[in-house]
Amino acid sequence: MDEQLPGREATPTPRPTSPHALPAAGAGSPGPSVPPLDRATHWNMLMRCLAIQGSWNYEILLGNGIGFCVEPALRRLPGGKGGPAYRAALARQCTYFNAHPYLASLAIGALARAETDQAPPERIERFRKALCGPLGSVGDRLVWAAWLPACSLAALLFFGLGASPLAVVVGFLLLYNAGHLMLRNWGLRAGWRDGLRVASAMGAPVLQHGPRYIGRAAAVMGGLALPLAVHRAIGGGPVFAPVPLAVAALTPLLAVFLVRLHGRIEGWRIVFVILSALVLYSVVR
Repeated sequence: MDEQLPGREATPTPRPTSPHALPAAGAGSPGPSVPPLDRATHWNMLMRCLAIQGSWNYEILLGNGIGFCVEPALRRLPGGKGGPAYRAALARQCTYFNAHPYLASLAIGALARAETDQAPPERIERFRKALCGPLGSVGDRLVWAAWLPACSLAALLFFGLGASPLAVVVGFLLLYNAGHLMLRNWGLRAGWRDGLRVASAMGAPVLQHGPRYIGRAAAVMGGLALPLAVHRAIGGGPVFAPVPLAVAALTPLLAVFLVRLHGRIEGWRIVFVILSALVLYSVVR
């Protein structure tokens, strides 16, 4: 049995740490201070983000694209372009990576900041792997499942309101591209600002609540667009006549009513009532 000697304090035994434990967000040396990303480098990286899928392959997916986009910021490393630090960082960034191509700019900014901060290479590699899953799932929900359908329904609404085919195409392209360009630009700025602490940017309202609100807006646009587009496609009268406008206004209300009835009545009964109403309307007309 160990006894404590008089006049001496007991020294606590340090607990062994797991080699697999990830460092906290602020763990480790902070590294040298990095000035704000200059405008030329920012726009160079942003334009490269548009070609991030140009070297996509089944082995490393977006890996080469990430390295291509990060490269302008790596020129700030000691030794400049072609130096040992530059070569090591570029090789590290050209390995396997997978994320949504539009939201990958968040990873690009964060990885560029981590490399220019000269964070430990093993920490950068762990951080890089941890980004893949969240950026993929959040981007899919925000863009493919929300923004793209909303823009398509907006284009259909333009058509139903009488816009020319060229105006419909141009309107869709302007709306859709404005959204993803703003998302890329925000991601690059937020990633560079936060660096290894970029998890805080993942809680941004546009990422967390955007899919829900965009989906609701898309549902309303769909209810307005479908009857107007069908009315125009079958060669109906003026779009702003009382009947088309009434149908367009009642369709979203009908959709809300059907959602409220979900689970309370069998689907075939609802379809039968709607078909009966349409037949009655055609006879009266």
